[in-house]
Amino acid sequence: MTHATLFESNLSSLKFLHRGKVRDIYAVGDDKLLVIQTDRLSAFDVILPDPIPGKGQVLTALSNFWFAKLAHIIPHHLTGIAPESVVAPEERDQVGGRAMVVRKFKPLMIEAVVRGYLIGSGWKDYQKTGTVCGIKLPAGLKEAEKLPEVIFTPATKAPAGEHDENISYAEAEKIVGAELAAKVRAVSIQLYNEAAAYASTKGIIIADSKFEFGTDDAGKLYLIDEVMTPDSSRFWPADQYRTGASPPSFDKQFVRNWLETQPWNKKHPAPKLPSDVLAKTSEKYHEALRLLAGY
Repeated sequence: MTHATLFESNLSSLKFLHRGKVRDIYAVGDDKLLVIQTDRLSAFDVILPDPIPGKGQVLTALSNFWFAKLAHIIPHHLTGIAPESVVAPEERDQVGGRAMVVRKFKPLMIEAVVRGYLIGSGWKDYQKTGTVCGIKLPAGLKEAEKLPEVIFTPATKAPAGEHDENISYAEAEKIVGAELAAKVRAVSIQLYNEAAAYASTKGIIIADSKFEFGTDDAGKLYLIDEVMTPDSSRFWPADQYRTGASPPSFDKQFVRNWLETQPWNKKHPAPKLPSDVLAKTSEKYHEALRLLAGY
């Protein structure tokens, strides 16, 4: 993975549609999209000014790995069309190894979060209320402790610069409907359980993960966006795991921890990252890909 770092794409051969926290999206005809995984990194819902070397390729390779591995559970949005074939020749360096051509679906307006361990916003909720997204948990649990059973804790989808909000399952039902909410919950838990079981054989604990879904014109459900990457999941090295503290992770937690030491109000603009933090974060992403997918 020796491609140049890409903070922001700039294609003139396709119609530009949207620039998110990490992904740039372009139209490919009326029914497909080109999704480019840039090297941008967001923390606390703010896009940081410095790209993480190789991050986009890692997200793309790992998503492709999981889409294939979990396809027996639910169909996904990949088309198999080479991204290089839908852009102008001089633009291929912007998509090589970091883009996918996908079918265009109607995205559900909830994020499907599955938690197997008590960490992050779930831990904060639990400390205050003894619950996570309205789900009552046993008393006396410690930070990073494995939950008695996996829980589904949906969230709202926030625009760039705004914070996703945890919501109750009842609120998720109001947004997408009871039938679809039930299916999303069941599929999300199955995806998490199968991926977590596989990852455990590779020395990685998947503490939690976020899934995104979309529907076609007939209402059929598909897995979209990215899946089980260090951006959408919390990966912990099993040999360093312990309860009572946040374990080290193969994701942007390293950046978050550094940012927490800075005099920053968690609003745009974010501080520039030192070269050693950039290098260490890139190393974490690549290590997750190597351990899980073998490359």
